[in-house]
Amino acid sequence: MKKIGVVSLGCPKNTVDTELLLGDLLAGGYEFTPAPEEAEVLIVNTCGFIESAKRESINAILDMAKMKTDGKCQKLIVTGCLSERYSEELLTEIGEIDHLLGVNQYPRLREILNEPEPALTSVEARNHVNEPAAYFESHTGRVLTTPFYTSYIKIGEGCSNQCAFCIIPKMRGRFRSRTPESILEEVRVFADRGVKEFNLVSQDTTMYGLDLRMKDGLVDLLRQMVTLAGVHWIRLFYCYPTFIRASLMEFMADEPKVCKYIDVPLQHIHDEMLTRMKRQERETGVRAMLEALRRKVPGIALRTTFITGFPGETDAHFQHLAGFLREAEFDHVGVFPYSDEEGTTAFHLSGKVPARVARERRDELMSIQRDIAARKNRARIGQVHPVLVEGADPAEPYLVTGRLPIQGPEIDGQVLIENSAVEPGDLVPMKITGASGYDLVATALTGQRNRRVGAASA
Repeated sequence: MKKIGVVSLGCPKNTVDTELLLGDLLAGGYEFTPAPEEAEVLIVNTCGFIESAKRESINAILDMAKMKTDGKCQKLIVTGCLSERYSEELLTEIGEIDHLLGVNQYPRLREILNEPEPALTSVEARNHVNEPAAYFESHTGRVLTTPFYTSYIKIGEGCSNQCAFCIIPKMRGRFRSRTPESILEEVRVFADRGVKEFNLVSQDTTMYGLDLRMKDGLVDLLRQMVTLAGVHWIRLFYCYPTFIRASLMEFMADEPKVCKYIDVPLQHIHDEMLTRMKRQERETGVRAMLEALRRKVPGIALRTTFITGFPGETDAHFQHLAGFLREAEFDHVGVFPYSDEEGTTAFHLSGKVPARVARERRDELMSIQRDIAARKNRARIGQVHPVLVEGADPAEPYLVTGRLPIQGPEIDGQVLIENSAVEPGDLVPMKITGASGYDLVATALTGQRNRRVGAASA
């Protein structure tokens, strides 16, 4: 069995795991096919963070299981977070699964596929979740599933925070930083292959280096990354607010290769809710941090996420959050209705909020944010900013799109490019000519195609 197909679900961190797994299998002589019906081995890398992600993962497993009769699939492999949480249930309920691995067994898969099939096919024989496996020592063999000009770089694994709503620490363990040497080598390899944009991810990016006894680990890492040839944009995701220090702000302000963009998940702003969520920060500290970011890094784009309907959230708590959202005027916001997850502290809390109310509160926050985003985008009309060209929009092929340094891939708005001879991967200064909701309209300046531009002007 040589042809493999992969379905990767969930966050960018899961994407990196999938890319490492693909690289390992291709190095072992396997061949990748994007057509599930052609694959002899199908792998579903699942997400199990919240209820909607679990449903999506289960549906993907069932869809791929059909390929055992409708395609050429001989082995169905399930990996990732959902496997880690519900290995026995999945194997019992979905008999088509041949092997099931958790979040720590990715390096075992090539060995498992090369081993003789056991005579027994019991749940125990197919469950590899508790088997020991070494971490991938090198990330340079990763096979990018993102466009050639952009990559996620996972700088750490696990999480040492104990947020009441989150199961990640129990699934992936405490935060563990990768060595600076391994990260820099990975970035160097990808930059040589034409990657221009590097998006740093982990469960808590600003905690990078603490376990390695580095005093200012993230800034030290960034300082070395920006010296590498071919690196144009570096963007920071999943930055826990407690560890955003002045040194990081100052480096971002001075270094044009670091995008003036930071993702700081806040989850709530009312002190009573932050306490129930077991968050470290409080409203006064959050406000001071946001004010310092905007003062020290002029023009910075702030992204955050909130949870509505967390147990105990009253209408007064929510209205306080809505007022804060109007006042703070974030550039990008994601809002998620609370999902009751087994194994978390919040699962046992009283004061459950009806799901309908949680959804209505989400919708109200997003309505507020739509107005803020539209107003901010209209203010950019007439300005010139660097744009990373992405190419034709998959949903509307006649549209060519791109992104500003202040727009992260997939989750933020985009730039609709008009009347410009550009190619995917080009970095081009463009004039903003219009705005439509979360998106902008722009045209390249005459004769500027392929000009190397940085992130500072955005």
